[in-house]
Amino acid sequence: MASTTARQIFSGLSRNTFLLALASLFADVSTEMLYPILPVFLTQTLHATGSVVGLVEGFAQAAQNVVQGFSGALSDKLQKRKPIALLGYFMAALGKPLMGVATVWPAVFGARFLDRLGSGIRSAPRDALIASSVDDENRGRAFGLEGVGDNAGAFLGPILAAFLLYSLHVDMRMIFYVALIPGLLAFLMVLLVTERPAAAAAKSKIDASIWQFPRSYWAYLLVTALFSLGNSSNSFLILRTQDFGVSLEATILIYAGFNLIAALISYPAGALSDRFGRKNVLLASFVIFGVAYLGFALATNIAMIAGLFVFYGLYEGVFRSVGKAFASDFVPEHLRAGGIGWFSTTVGLLQLVASIAAGLLWDKVGHAAVFYYGAGSAVLGAFALLLLVPARQFPRG
Repeated sequence: MASTTARQIFSGLSRNTFLLALASLFADVSTEMLYPILPVFLTQTLHATGSVVGLVEGFAQAAQNVVQGFSGALSDKLQKRKPIALLGYFMAALGKPLMGVATVWPAVFGARFLDRLGSGIRSAPRDALIASSVDDENRGRAFGLEGVGDNAGAFLGPILAAFLLYSLHVDMRMIFYVALIPGLLAFLMVLLVTERPAAAAAKSKIDASIWQFPRSYWAYLLVTALFSLGNSSNSFLILRTQDFGVSLEATILIYAGFNLIAALISYPAGALSDRFGRKNVLLASFVIFGVAYLGFALATNIAMIAGLFVFYGLYEGVFRSVGKAFASDFVPEHLRAGGIGWFSTTVGLLQLVASIAAGLLWDKVGHAAVFYYGAGSAVLGAFALLLLVPARQFPRG
């Protein structure tokens, strides 16, 4: 009976879908193991300043965001997804132990840059593989399953790092070496994927220019930009938690719980978008974000903060899976990697702008102002989504 129910829940998904979800799981375990310890490693072990931490993370994240669109465009031009994704997974895996062997912060800068560059290179081709692994009517569930893997990895990674550090008393440098193992497992999962040749590959010349994207895609990108303008780094959520005197250990647990909620909601959200339309589910995520940010602005105690993190996890899981699935709906198959890549680039670059604005508001106006600003951008994005973006579109390659 249980096996029958499982088959019904996951019907329409393919072997490739599960392999790519596992790749995201292992890759995020590898990355998130290091997320809470990298700033400590830089400042305490290598005696770098806080400005250096910001420099390392700022350039690394910018590289990841910018390269996704170009990686997707290259994948479309070559009509090759798997080789480019494999290159990205290998680069990201290799960057982890290279950080661990560093004795000066510039070496960490180079290794972290390699890590995030690899992450950016792999993302769009991998997402195009996910989109082509299922029929159009199951695309939301495919991206939802990948979101489960990604967010579950983000939950397990810090937990594993804390266990190694505080229970097994493993040296901090060793964590960087251990992170290579899930990174290589992610590479192996993609190696096992069978790439299906795109229908457009038979054409002698393929125009993969961004000018081939339809107007509806550009409208969706505009809506994404307007919404993301207030979607600042999650670091401000952590700082807001610290406003209430919460211990670092408790903050890490709350943040891990947020990632767990995002993992649990990702697949149901994708399935709902297949049934009721991406636009409706994405609109719900904008509303959830706005309510959560308003709550962070008005919160008065830690219980409210913990509850808001759970609520915010719903947004994170829905937006990651449904946002990408919706982006892929607007473009034909031979342009899909570029379409998803430029969507991810838009999200990343506007979040960088949002984080800079949030930092200024945090320092100059007040901590709550960051979240009022974010809630306002959610309202703007929601209205733009209602007015500018068609409900559903599945172009054929």
